[in-house]
Amino acid sequence: MNRFTGYLLLLLFPFACLAQQAGQDDLVLFYNLENLFDPVKDSTINDNDFLPDGRYGWTWSKLKTKVHAIAKTIIAAGNGNAPALIGVCEVENRHVLERLIKRTPLAKIGYDIVHHNSPDPRGIDVALLYRTDRFTVLHSAWFKVCYESGNCRTREILYAKGVLQDLDTLHIFVNHWPSKLGGAAQSEPRRIRAAEILHAITDSVFCTNPQANILVMGDFNDTPDSRPIIEGLRAVSDTACLTCLHNLMLPMALRGEGSLKYQKNWELIDLFFVSGNLLDKKAPVYCEPTEAKIFRADFLLTPDEKFLGEKVRRTHEAGKYTGGASDHLPVILPIKHTY
Repeated sequence: MNRFTGYLLLLLFPFACLAQQAGQDDLVLFYNLENLFDPVKDSTINDNDFLPDGRYGWTWSKLKTKVHAIAKTIIAAGNGNAPALIGVCEVENRHVLERLIKRTPLAKIGYDIVHHNSPDPRGIDVALLYRTDRFTVLHSAWFKVCYESGNCRTREILYAKGVLQDLDTLHIFVNHWPSKLGGAAQSEPRRIRAAEILHAITDSVFCTNPQANILVMGDFNDTPDSRPIIEGLRAVSDTACLTCLHNLMLPMALRGEGSLKYQKNWELIDLFFVSGNLLDKKAPVYCEPTEAKIFRADFLLTPDEKFLGEKVRRTHEAGKYTGGASDHLPVILPIKHTY
C-alpha cells in the first residue's frame, strides 16, 4: 500500500464503514504503540522522558500527530472493515486511549475501552479497544505476573470475556511480557513465568469448557519458537488438539518475517494464539491459521541506511523525534462466521 492510498483510506473510511453489512467477518488487530504517553507529569510512575522538558521533548502536538498516525494505520489495516477488536500495549493511561478513539477518524466507528493502570514502573499498560456494534463485553479481569522474588511490578495480563456479533463467546487475553532488558538469557525466566501464568489461566477456562473460544494476543518479547512459548505457554502446532493454544505465527517466523527490526534482523514477537475450537470451520466463529498476517504498508516503513533494506518508521530513533506511529508493525487476524 502506498502513501497516497493510506491517506485516501483515512478520508473515505468513515463513510465506507457505514455501508458495512451486519454479517461481515471481523478483524482482530494487535499493535504495540511505542510509548503512547501524554505530556503531563504523573507522580506515581516514571514518565519523565515524556514531558515537555524531558528526554524526548514530548508535547501535545506530538501526541496529536502520533494518535492520528496510529488511527491511520488501524484504518488502513482494516481495508474498509474497521477492526472489531484491537489489543494494544505501551499506553500510559486511559486518557491517551480516549484521544485515539475520540479525536481521530476512529471516532466515527464507535470504540470503547477495557483498560487498567498496571504496576509497571514506567506506567505502560495493555488495553483492549472494541467496536460496541460488534462486541459486547461481559466480564473483564487483570492477572498479575509475579516473579519468584515476589516482585509483581510488570504488565498484567488483560482478560475480557464477551460476545462477538451475538454469535459466540470469546475469551480474550492481551499480553505484554517482560522485555529482554539485561540480556535474553538473563531475562528469559521472567517471560517463562508470564507464560506459565497465562497457561494456568487458559487451562482453567478449558476445564470449564473444552470448546471455549480463546484468543491470545500481545507483544511477547519472544519469538514463536522460543522456550517461553513452547515450554512455558505450551503452544502447539498440532491443529487436532482442542484444549491447546495453537501457535499461529510460527510459520511466518520460520520464513524470517518480523513485526519489528532489531539491527539487521526482523523478529516476530507480536503474536496470536487460538484455542482448537477457533480452528473449527463448523463453529459459529472461526479463523484460518494462514490468514494471520503482519500488516506492512509503505507509509509504516523507511529506508534502513545502516543495515540496508527497510525498517519501521518509529516515533523516536536514537533519541530524535521521527514522527512515526510505532517501532512495531501491527498483526491482524480475521475472524470468520459460519452463520
